[in-house]
Amino acid sequence: MKIAIGCDHIVTDIKIKAAEFLKKQGHEVIDVGTYDFIRTHYPIYGRKVGKLVATGEADLGVCICGTGIGINNAAQKVKGVRAACVADVQTAVAAKENLNANVIGCGGRVIGIGSIEYILEAFLKAEYKPTPEKDALIAKIDGLIDDNDCIENDALFDEYLKKWEEGYYHD
Repeated sequence: MKIAIGCDHIVTDIKIKAAEFLKKQGHEVIDVGTYDFIRTHYPIYGRKVGKLVATGEADLGVCICGTGIGINNAAQKVKGVRAACVADVQTAVAAKENLNANVIGCGGRVIGIGSIEYILEAFLKAEYKPTPEKDALIAKIDGLIDDNDCIENDALFDEYLKKWEEGYYHD
């Protein structure tokens, strides 16, 4: 299975460990960054993960930031992504079985790598259990984002990247 993974600068070390865990499980991992601890703009990486999943270049996605909330929200704004921010195994399984979630978000500083590994393992083993009601609900959720939203606009964050390069943001 191809799995896209992305993070912000706060949890790069945790993302690297999660990617290694996924590779040891036999999955192909597409790491979209970030790759260091230099301050960055997390929505960029959530969107990158979401885009790979939405276009079919990746089967599933994993987003990790400090809490999982911000990066996961960015991923779910890409049409075709059903993202779930989770902090436990039970919620991860429910997200896949009931929502057919294709991106999972975790808080690297909130739950840590050990719990993330358990969550990833359970999420990847879980299977969507379709029913007409669930399929109809998922279609409605997918319809909340316009067909023209986000997927083609690769320049979406250029303004923020320029500010970073110019030293506008300080840690």
